[in-house]
Amino acid sequence: MTAPAAVPRRYRPELRSGVLVGGALLHGPATVHLIKNTESGLSFKVGEKEHFLISRMDGSRSLEELGAEYAARYGRRLADANWRQLLGMLGTRGLLAGAPAGSGGGPGARPGPGPSPEAGPDTPPGPDTPPAAGPQAPPERKLLSGSIRLVADADATTGRLHRAIGFLLSPLWMVPLLCLAVVMEAVLATRLGELVLGAKALFLNPVLLTAAGTLLWLSTALHELAHGVVARHYGGRVSEIGLRWRLPVVIMYCTVDDYLHLGTRAARIATAAAGAVMNLLFLLPFWAVWMLAPVDDATGDALAGLLFLGSVQALAMLIPLPPLDGYKIASQLLRATGLAASSKEYLRLAMRRDPAAAAYPRRARTAYLLYGLGAPLVLAALAAALAVLVHFLLTAP
Repeated sequence: MTAPAAVPRRYRPELRSGVLVGGALLHGPATVHLIKNTESGLSFKVGEKEHFLISRMDGSRSLEELGAEYAARYGRRLADANWRQLLGMLGTRGLLAGAPAGSGGGPGARPGPGPSPEAGPDTPPGPDTPPAAGPQAPPERKLLSGSIRLVADADATTGRLHRAIGFLLSPLWMVPLLCLAVVMEAVLATRLGELVLGAKALFLNPVLLTAAGTLLWLSTALHELAHGVVARHYGGRVSEIGLRWRLPVVIMYCTVDDYLHLGTRAARIATAAAGAVMNLLFLLPFWAVWMLAPVDDATGDALAGLLFLGSVQALAMLIPLPPLDGYKIASQLLRATGLAASSKEYLRLAMRRDPAAAAYPRRARTAYLLYGLGAPLVLAALAAALAVLVHFLLTAP
């Protein structure tokens, strides 16, 4: 067999336009980065060492220069085999400019099976991790379940919506609106008994219940569009807007591409929280009527029930459990991916006093303890609140 060709050290690798490289995220005991090819829709994880090199592949540095920077950072130079492996992986995924997918990468590169340019015990999950996202076949539609797109170009639709109402996302508008929503929820909390009795009366009136149900469905639709508009505001892309049904439930959905690659953590948190905020803002006019307008008892009960159910709908989305928006917010606050699974694994190791638990860095231990202990406490509080609510309904006159 002939020896593999040497990798030309003057080669200046450059990532193809449209390749997104994410920031550092915890994944188990490791720190990983998400890389996405927006043309194919495929994304995958790489470790810190791979990210160090990939993030510098802008066409301005040769392999020799990249290798020198790598050696200065990690104290070891990469051999030709390491470069062939890394460039081969990038080439087969169509991430290098001038190297079509499946080509095997740049000069002298050949696809390699391993995930890291320098294998070792500290190497985190690499690019051969199964893709986190990718192109999907059109969903199969059945009578009882399925989905359908509502618009041909979802990104253009959210772009038009953003041009029309995007000014509301400026602090000049958003801060007062958020303050109003907080004040509304605080006032409603002081009159929770009225709201619960109103919801009970609402369920006994089919006509008003249908009207309230329609309004709440509209609120869920606006919830989804809010995710898309806020993502668009921060440079994200919306790939689909449609309806998904699993009869008798029919909901709207809005698929935000590149959510994990939005420019800042604040942008990602804002995008995740946008739906629940929209649900609360939707209730503001009904709250004003309930508080200020003279209405008959039936209408007052209907408004109280709507405010109760709408608030529950909004706040429930902030529960930090997958796949709810609150889980996405918690993951961003703790800078982690696969937060629930990683927390469960770490706590399992810690409770067994497994030496592997000590290998987790301090930041990972803190994040997984906070989530692993905090999420059950939230669920316990919700269970207690539900028990109090049931007791109130059973004993109310």
